[in-house]
Amino acid sequence: MIDLIRIPIFPLAIFPLPGEMVPLHIFEPRYRQLLDDAEKRDISFGIFFNHVSNTHKLGSIVKLESVIKRFPGGESDIIVKCIDLFTMESLHRTYKDKLYPGGDVELHNIDLEQPVSNKLQLEFNAYLKLLIIARSEETTSIFHIANELSLDNEDKLRFVEADPEKKEALLMSRLRYQTHLILEAEKSKDVFHLN
Repeated sequence: MIDLIRIPIFPLAIFPLPGEMVPLHIFEPRYRQLLDDAEKRDISFGIFFNHVSNTHKLGSIVKLESVIKRFPGGESDIIVKCIDLFTMESLHRTYKDKLYPGGDVELHNIDLEQPVSNKLQLEFNAYLKLLIIARSEETTSIFHIANELSLDNEDKLRFVEADPEKKEALLMSRLRYQTHLILEAEKSKDVFHLN
């Protein structure tokens, strides 16, 4: 039997991965109420990826990191951080006695520290070196690499739905492609000279 929990839901056309920070502009009264609850009660909430391609009904559990700006009309700019993923079983118009929606979800309980293969780690280190980004010697998680590559929502869905071996293959392919683009851009600097 699947263990479902009911959580506050914010349907959006974005799909953050664990570890990813996302800016949001909060303006609707119901989501202003959700922000108020997240601040006062330190609750996390779900961002349901509201898109036709999301056939598996996936979403992201996020936690409020900071409120960047508050506007006179009650709107806010905030930053949230994804801490887990979920699969939606059912969506409800309201959550308990609140204005905002709620949903019955199954948490994925993502291991954010799960290391990657040596091959992928070496490819990622070489990529960061090309970008001139220093990194510590700690082990990199698969989600850290995915976030560094700025995958689009479709690729994020494919990534999450794939088995572990295919996850690494997808990231390896993206790393090689991005590396190729960086190297080609560097070559073009030698070809074009200013008059």
